[in-house]
Amino acid sequence: MVDSDISKYEARAAATDVFGRVLCSVREHHYVIDGPAQNGCPGEEVTPGELFLSAVPGCGVELVEVIAKADGVPLQGVKADITGIMDRSKPVRADVSVFNSVSLRFRLKGVSDDAGQLLVEKFKGR
Repeated sequence: MVDSDISKYEARAAATDVFGRVLCSVREHHYVIDGPAQNGCPGEEVTPGELFLSAVPGCGVELVEVIAKADGVPLQGVKADITGIMDRSKPVRADVSVFNSVSLRFRLKGVSDDAGQLLVEKFKGR
């Protein structure tokens, strides 16, 4: 294995003086997340579930652009939306909270349906 094959990511989180509000840090970037109001938290900032989900379309948009560029595909734009459903009355597992379903949708501009489908399939294979 070559060192360039290894990626290491680190993030930090610390409680603040406001119950349910957390200060997060990645490298030198800082942001606040709130637990959801249903947990008695502020619920004003992005919640952990929303932040977790947002990483998927963020990664998808970036990787589809990278794949298109590498393949010489004339992609003019890409958007991705994600929806996650967590139904606590129908848990997937009893020991942890997980989403019951997650749906990711891409919208690509400037490519044929077939080329777009290929880009998305390559993303899914990464």
